[in-house]
Amino acid sequence: MPAHSAVSSADVTTLPVPPGNPPRRYADGMAADPTGTRFSLRAADVSAEIAEVGAALRALRVGGVDLVPDYPADVPTPAASGIVLVPWPNRIRDGRWEDDGELRQLAITEPKFGNASHGLLRFAPYRAETQTDAAITLRADVFPQSGYPYHLENRVTYRLVAGGLRVTHEITNVGSSDAPVAVGTHPYFRISDVDTADLSLQLEARTWFRLDEQNIPVAEEPIDDEHDLSAPRRVGDLALDVAYAGLPRREGRIEAHLIAPDGRRLNVWAGEGFEYVQVFTTDRLPGHDLAVAIEPMTAPADAFNSGRSLRRLAPDETWTLDWGVDLVG
Repeated sequence: MPAHSAVSSADVTTLPVPPGNPPRRYADGMAADPTGTRFSLRAADVSAEIAEVGAALRALRVGGVDLVPDYPADVPTPAASGIVLVPWPNRIRDGRWEDDGELRQLAITEPKFGNASHGLLRFAPYRAETQTDAAITLRADVFPQSGYPYHLENRVTYRLVAGGLRVTHEITNVGSSDAPVAVGTHPYFRISDVDTADLSLQLEARTWFRLDEQNIPVAEEPIDDEHDLSAPRRVGDLALDVAYAGLPRREGRIEAHLIAPDGRRLNVWAGEGFEYVQVFTTDRLPGHDLAVAIEPMTAPADAFNSGRSLRRLAPDETWTLDWGVDLVG
């Protein structure tokens, strides 16, 4: 089996992380943090916090400005905040899919709509393989199980860069047969000294996916006035849970932007392999009247059934993907 390291020794000096690093406990010594150990990163004026559960991006600060909305310390990861979505993003209808002629049934993890939602590692603990002041690589395998009889090594590296953060995903099929895989992430963003409602959202796209009552795509439609974000639109005027496709790629990247009234711009970019962006506005993130998620995805919802942009990794094949965020201005 090939060795993998998402943190280059040319960039950083890696330090081994002791096994069994215990989760933080509250001051009264009672309950463990429901998101597990929080790994802190810092470099110059950029800092971040990554949660053990779901390898979730829990905090990001640039020059004293928080770019990720916080939530209370005593709740499990709410509204999928910051988690990694593997081996599929979004939803699979009824948790059921046909795998080369064989019917597979996944656990229903979204009872409200009857779907399997957000992959198999949403509440899984990741272990730290390497960590430095400015970077960490976390790993959690997808083991063979009901509805998904494949074994994946899954690593995610968070690395601080000037003005923001770069995230690298490495998915390796360590099983003996081709494994269907799609990848996504579910970060929420803000510019903390501006009310989120007063930020503007910009995303160029040619199409959007119309959903049915289970939040599963039933048609891909040309962009219309309701869903057009090519010109910046005030977040407070939007109510979206929409996947976008046909995104222009500039210098190898697709991009979305949150823009403050004073011109500062939070850029979310995604490299090759990421072809879709889900935009989700909600009032369900604790402590926030409004939150907006900008979610890079390699495939849309229900890709295990539609086959749309679904990748099959051969045994020992590794798929590497990058995305990131920075604040400009």
